[in-house]
Amino acid sequence: MQLLPVPVRRLAAWCAVILLVAGVAYVGIRLCATFRTAVTPVLLALLGTALLRPLHGRLVKARVPSSTAAALTCVAVVAVVGGAVYIVVAALIDTGDEIVASLRSAAQGVADHFGAAGTSLDDLASNARELLTKFGGTAASNVISGVSVVGETIAMAVLALLLVFFFLRDSHRAAESLRSVAPGGTGDTLEAMGRRAFAAMEGFMRGTTVIAFIDAVCITVGLLVLDVPGAVGLGALVFVGAYIPYLGAFLSGAVAVLVALADRGFVIALWALGVVLAVQVLEGHVLQPAIQSRTVQMHPAAVMLAITAGASVAGILGMLLAVPLTAAAFGVLHELRARYAGPEPSGPSAPPGPSAS
Repeated sequence: MQLLPVPVRRLAAWCAVILLVAGVAYVGIRLCATFRTAVTPVLLALLGTALLRPLHGRLVKARVPSSTAAALTCVAVVAVVGGAVYIVVAALIDTGDEIVASLRSAAQGVADHFGAAGTSLDDLASNARELLTKFGGTAASNVISGVSVVGETIAMAVLALLLVFFFLRDSHRAAESLRSVAPGGTGDTLEAMGRRAFAAMEGFMRGTTVIAFIDAVCITVGLLVLDVPGAVGLGALVFVGAYIPYLGAFLSGAVAVLVALADRGFVIALWALGVVLAVQVLEGHVLQPAIQSRTVQMHPAAVMLAITAGASVAGILGMLLAVPLTAAAFGVLHELRARYAGPEPSGPSAPPGPSAS
């Protein structure tokens, strides 16, 4: 005898499934946090492999040995990333004093208009060096911990680069590896899920790279026209920041406007702000629908929720990894739905007629 009606039993079943999935996800996140020094390089290497596999494939098609092609790809990545970091840091160092001076001038203007409230801002700008000195004295007590963090970061970056090399070189063995760990007769399903997840991640990275390149070129051209110093470095910062949706574009655009304010004054800074906003509108209304819709389909609300969750779990690194991993999860769900969803009803079927002899 059924004590509960069918809708209640279905609700209970769904609640049990949701609790089970949430529990497994929580345990998985805790394990990843515990073994972050091993998990983080693997995730970064997967993103790097998804981004660099087309270049590696072109080299292999040009009859370059797979190991040599993987090594050349990694060397190219190190050269590009190192050059971009150098250009950005050099641009910020060259204009750092001007930015501080502009902020002090802005604080003085606020003080002239708003009295005591502005004076506090001016005092804060005037005493910035003293505040930094005090902060440095406090941080000096934790220098050993800081060195440890820097060493851990460098070690993870080197490990991620080595893993990219091996993933690129041995990518043809991925299907065999998945089948070897698949229980029973689930090899085909596990391989299809892996391919779908990687394809979604690859599509996201490819689309984001195209959008980042277009944004960086447009903003660099605009800053060059405005004669803003360090325009190439700021464009490189825009390119790197585009891999963190929304937040990265905001931060890189804010730096560009600050540099323009420091060196060229308030009017040019407003023009630089207009360039940044115009590029962001172009990205949101033209580039994102035209490019990302062809690579991976994710609603903006899902992207923002993924970024928020990633930030709460792993900070900036979580924001960087959240969206591509969510895209991979959506790819797996789409594959499972395509395999196990029931066929769509197409109306009553006609009885079979007599076969022709």
